[in-house]
Amino acid sequence: MTATAAPAVLDRDGLDALVAALTAAGRTVVGPTVRDGAIVLAELTTADALPYGWGVELEAGHYRLVRREDGAAFAHSAGPQSWKSYLHPAREKLWSADRTADGDIRFTPHEPDPPSYAFLGVRPCDLRAIAIQDQVLTGGRYEDSGYGGRRAKAFLIVAECTEPGATCFCISTGGGPAADPGYDLALTEVIDEAGHRFLVRAGSERGAELLEQLPHRTADPDTEATARATVDAARDRMGRALPPVDLRDLMGASLDAERWDDVAARCLTCGNCTMVCPTCFCTTTEEITDLTGDHTERWQRWDSCFDLDFSHLHGGPVRPSPRGRYRQWLTHKLSTWHDQFDTTGCVGCGRCITWCPVGIDITEEVAALDAERAEHTAPGTETD
Repeated sequence: MTATAAPAVLDRDGLDALVAALTAAGRTVVGPTVRDGAIVLAELTTADALPYGWGVELEAGHYRLVRREDGAAFAHSAGPQSWKSYLHPAREKLWSADRTADGDIRFTPHEPDPPSYAFLGVRPCDLRAIAIQDQVLTGGRYEDSGYGGRRAKAFLIVAECTEPGATCFCISTGGGPAADPGYDLALTEVIDEAGHRFLVRAGSERGAELLEQLPHRTADPDTEATARATVDAARDRMGRALPPVDLRDLMGASLDAERWDDVAARCLTCGNCTMVCPTCFCTTTEEITDLTGDHTERWQRWDSCFDLDFSHLHGGPVRPSPRGRYRQWLTHKLSTWHDQFDTTGCVGCGRCITWCPVGIDITEEVAALDAERAEHTAPGTETD
């Protein structure tokens, strides 16, 4: 079997065999499971830990688990975590330094052997987010070697989207519920009168080699047709959408918009949106030392443009107001990200909407900016 081989079908036992084969190969399998009232990512030792029979109810500032009658494993929208937590962890040691007996300082880079992850259940929006972070963290002059090492060894198993949530808007960011290239295996869950099964496609040689080891059968036309129809139908059930305008142009023309004051009155600048965002990548560094001063370590940790100290220069922060910090985040994500990385910084996963404690909705804010621009440029309206 090669990466271009015909699609195959796995049943639930085949999914168990998939996890077992990955574990036997020395990989740490990570996938969705239910814990603390949410679907979260965790290490899996068996496919039985997947959230069979669970879905989610989403709205701005609202997340609830709901029971499903069909027993589906992947019929839920993205949870509060993304794979960024594993590939670009929240805290990572960079190096240490020790004072030697003769008074010199010896620096030791931290070079751990990166884990060999297998990510099971990667959403298409998160697959796009991984591709964006690949470009940000390994595509420039200064590669993040820690990220690069973990990413090179990661095995990606996508679960195509069949149940978009009320806060999903991937279509309007150029994505969709189907998997883009870049995966090792892609699963499409099918549940109908013929049973519960998974259409599987190999996207790489190592994916094809693994599939060959699993109990499977060649995909039948009915399963393929049902899988395609289910994913296609999901395109029409997105709960949100960005306005169909040139977002780079809109954000550049809206720097002085009054809407920023409106959102600033609601924004807590808590940074939740940047923590749950699968593409936000900003970090800072901090040093820690022992009481003797003979040993010190430098750690990298996540930071956020919503943090007042994030833009602190001599004399104070560059963006002291919530208005300035929210505007920086949104204009960078949708506009100037293109200038840096030739891509948008948003994949439409909707996490920032769901997990905002005051329910700020990025699609609503962009639509309001578009409406304000239209009002100011309408015929007969004076503009600066």
